[in-house]
Amino acid sequence: MISQWQLRAAFAARLSDMYGREVPAYTTLVDVSREVNEDVLRARGADAERLGSIGRVTAERHGAIRVGTPGELRQVARIFGALGMHPVGFYDLREAAASAVPVVSTAFRPVEEEELARNPFRVFTSMLTPADPRFFDADLRSRLETFLAGRELFPPELLALADRAAGDAELTDADAERFLQLAVRAFELSAEPIDKVWYETLEKVSAVAADIGGVRSTHINHLTPRVLDIDELYRRMTERGIEMIDAIQGPPAWDGPDLLLRQTSFRALAEPRALRTPDGSVLSGALRVRFGEVEARGIALTRDGRNLYDRLLARVDEQAACPPDADRTALARALWTERVPGSERELGAQGLAYFRYQVVPDRPADGSRPPTRLDELLDQGWVRAEPLVYEDFLPRSAAGIFQSNLTDDGSRNNDATGIAYDSEWLSGAIDREVLDPFDLYEEQQNRSLVQVARELPLNGPVD
Repeated sequence: MISQWQLRAAFAARLSDMYGREVPAYTTLVDVSREVNEDVLRARGADAERLGSIGRVTAERHGAIRVGTPGELRQVARIFGALGMHPVGFYDLREAAASAVPVVSTAFRPVEEEELARNPFRVFTSMLTPADPRFFDADLRSRLETFLAGRELFPPELLALADRAAGDAELTDADAERFLQLAVRAFELSAEPIDKVWYETLEKVSAVAADIGGVRSTHINHLTPRVLDIDELYRRMTERGIEMIDAIQGPPAWDGPDLLLRQTSFRALAEPRALRTPDGSVLSGALRVRFGEVEARGIALTRDGRNLYDRLLARVDEQAACPPDADRTALARALWTERVPGSERELGAQGLAYFRYQVVPDRPADGSRPPTRLDELLDQGWVRAEPLVYEDFLPRSAAGIFQSNLTDDGSRNNDATGIAYDSEWLSGAIDREVLDPFDLYEEQQNRSLVQVARELPLNGPVD
């Protein structure tokens, strides 16, 4: 029998092989990421693995897909549910991008510590919002919804196997092989000719809308390896002649701890696609929709830490606007150095980041009793703190990656009122709860503190 985590690991590996064949530059990205990780490990030793073993970091991937309707998203949830992956977080890219990016998103991933350690594969999944009048007028919305209703992204056999895997938490060898074949095939780039006029109609609104609603299938939009030094990777990819987007998204490089998530990508490549014209003839064309993203993961921040991050981003925006050619990277680095605690210990003390607390097993016995205050336990060497890895995404960074790979800004009617979507709506749309990432990190931290109190033992909970 094949367990869910084994299915997840096999699916991630096969998807990576498939995407490498379809987008050879992705293979280059993986190779350079591996080289950088090996160099960082040699230079920094055990410190390089503070946010994950080199084995996990090297194998780690996140994918991105796009669908058109709540029904399609429900089916995606069934497929990833078979792999032990749950919807975590709600991301509204419509509000995070200056360009027209008419999607809302969630990410499917494992949530338990042991499952993340086994294989942390995650898929950022975006859904088109045809009902939003800022992007689609009534006529285009009607045509788009009719088009989406007439396609089938996932065959019934795949969905049936997915439900069986989710219900039993495993599949037989034969069923697992069939599930993997069908699942990988569902995310391959289709060779079916695209209606040229229909695709171009949607492309005037948004290239993202055209990529979702202008074709009769879905596909992996990008697959992302994890790297330990994203600035060095950016430099090496550029040296190899691969065109990267203009900037690294997320927190700046600075002298303090790695925080949240930093992302960049090579630019979307022109890929040959068959285009059908109104007279029925098929032309050879090219579309730019897929790109190669890479990420560097840092420490998960609490709600207060995230609020600080968002305030600093807004401050960078203000400072960079006057003068308009200001160096955003330098401004951000200066603000982070001034406003963000420069050590893990201070981040924890100010309640800005999440940690896993563990009893120090080899503390010299001195006859003293352990205190109950966390800061004293840390100061006196009873307990150590290990940072929790940020397993999720940043809407502005995701939108920045999307936006950097668009050929134009599309169209958006800001005089119209947008349709409201939120996590609660999305939970109802896919018939399963969209989990709050902050709650997951807090539960993980709290469990570790309960375990500390149990092991020492203490006369009460850790303060």
